[in-house]
Amino acid sequence: MDFNLTPYQKELQERTRRFIAEKIIPYEKDPRLTPHGPTEELRNELVALARDEGLLTPHASKELGGLGLSHVDKAIVFEEAGYSTLGPTAMNIHAPDEGNIHLMEVVATPEQKERWLRPQVQGQFRSCFAMTEPDPGAGADPSMMLTTAVKEGDEYVINGTKWFITGAQGASYVIIMAKMEDGSATMFLSDMDREGIRIVRQMDAMDTCFTGGHAVMEFKNVRIPAKDVLGEIGRGFKYAQVRLAPARLTHCMRWLGQARRAHDIAIDYARKREAFKRVLAKHEGVGFMLADNDMDLQTARLHILHTAWLLDQGQNGNFESSRAKVICSEAEWRVVDRCVQILGGQGVTGETIVMRIFTDMRAFRIYDGPSEVHRWSMARKIVDAAENRQ
Repeated sequence: MDFNLTPYQKELQERTRRFIAEKIIPYEKDPRLTPHGPTEELRNELVALARDEGLLTPHASKELGGLGLSHVDKAIVFEEAGYSTLGPTAMNIHAPDEGNIHLMEVVATPEQKERWLRPQVQGQFRSCFAMTEPDPGAGADPSMMLTTAVKEGDEYVINGTKWFITGAQGASYVIIMAKMEDGSATMFLSDMDREGIRIVRQMDAMDTCFTGGHAVMEFKNVRIPAKDVLGEIGRGFKYAQVRLAPARLTHCMRWLGQARRAHDIAIDYARKREAFKRVLAKHEGVGFMLADNDMDLQTARLHILHTAWLLDQGQNGNFESSRAKVICSEAEWRVVDRCVQILGGQGVTGETIVMRIFTDMRAFRIYDGPSEVHRWSMARKIVDAAENRQ
């Protein structure tokens, strides 16, 4: 691997960094930020700024209006976007839309792309991905899925309940995961205003960064035409991996930017705040925390770049993305946790954005599979590989 940035990557990095600093960070105390994320009005305003800058939906293909970024390009741009809690929203690269856009580009039919994907890439509307269910349904174990799809003529009838569905409130369309009669899973596309789809309630969550928050959804005798099946019948679990492997990594990229932001704020504070006749940075305990932050940030960045490079080489990357997800979520969390400690009272109040980054980031160790599930999955693959070598 060559870790030097190309001229194009350097220009894109600097342009994104400048855009976030000058146009997006000033919005971080906007009153349209709610406990369930930015309002649609605020989102639309931010998206317009990114569109004017030529930075809207940069990961989408050039044919659809994006920049056609490689995975390594995304690692550079998404980190810069993540430097503001609003950056990913502005650039239309936040979850779940970023992962849905990638999935739709790979799997959707031309007609489905024109109906749902192209307007989404242009920032005209949002989507959601309905897979997770309340107990005893599918959580970290998707095989426990209870939502069903039964074929009736040229339609599929879907029944079930989903929860923790990010961005559902205000989304224009949904990708639904449902179990078939043979036990396999299939993905279905639907406009959110279809009869039988209901948002039961919004869920209160630690994070406040996702437009639309997180919702409980009910699907009651929802009739989906066969033409709105996403991909092939029975291949839903495979398509979930098409979506999740890169999506885990883009989470790591965005949160790296936020961890770096918290670290920069902590450094600035430690250089100026005095205690016991010297600035905090000259106290060994604080200095060690800053050094540990630097090591964790660089460790996360290297794992992101390595995994992104593998994906660009056409490798599957599921094992590596699991490894990166655990390493990055835990390293970036440690960084922000130390920053809160260094900032003291400033870290546990809204005097800086670090408190918000702290509460938003804690859930990262659970999103797209908790660390324990990834460790378990990796361990199985490690043992299987060892046995195959014998």
